[in-house]
Amino acid sequence: MIPNTFAGPKVIFTGMEDPETHLSAFHTQMVLVGGSDAAKCKVFMSTLTGMAMDWFISLPDGHITSFRQLSRLFREQYLANKAPPPVSYDLFDVKQYQGETLKEYINRFWAQVIKVGTTEEPMIVYAFVKGVCPDPFGESIIRNRPRTFAELRRRAVEHIASEGEVCVKRTSVVPSRPRGPTRNQPARVNETTTGRKKLEGRRPYDVRKLQPRSPAGGDRPARERARPARYNFVVEPRRSLIWRRD
Repeated sequence: MIPNTFAGPKVIFTGMEDPETHLSAFHTQMVLVGGSDAAKCKVFMSTLTGMAMDWFISLPDGHITSFRQLSRLFREQYLANKAPPPVSYDLFDVKQYQGETLKEYINRFWAQVIKVGTTEEPMIVYAFVKGVCPDPFGESIIRNRPRTFAELRRRAVEHIASEGEVCVKRTSVVPSRPRGPTRNQPARVNETTTGRKKLEGRRPYDVRKLQPRSPAGGDRPARERARPARYNFVVEPRRSLIWRRD
């Protein structure tokens, strides 16, 4: 008997998917709830839709006697949809995507290792190194290549932990340096006021009046009277040498 609370399998088969994958998912869900062989056949019918449902309806009445027989007919009908069996060299197709974290890449790579079922440690390590991005971790495992995948995962976990600490360090707020005791700054004197004060303190400029020069030199300033007299010689034709005093 199937419990009343059982909502049915969540997997759906349209006729385009892999039959082995569908049967594995259906068997896993039915193991949790149990049920008889006839109940499994009825519940399995509820997972089919589209072309797959048309195929199931086309089967003759009373043709299905067990779930094992139904599984065999189901595999034969959709044998073309079955994925090719994985091989060890499929590991080299696993590449780290741009922007994918190292943790996500390791989980996806290890899932492929389980799917392939290989136990060749050198090939597993070599395929992982070939697929990892050329970042600091990738360069480190190239320089010092690990011997086993367990060692590679240990080093990857250490790198992920250190990378998380660096990320937290970069996003943390750096405290500002505390200010020392402030000193009283000397008051600045307005340059305009200072210049004005200096101009006010200066003596006014005395404009020296020019005095007329007298020909005799009696009323000339003392500075000009102290100068030695300059004489020019003028030669006139047919006349004697005349001394002129400027």
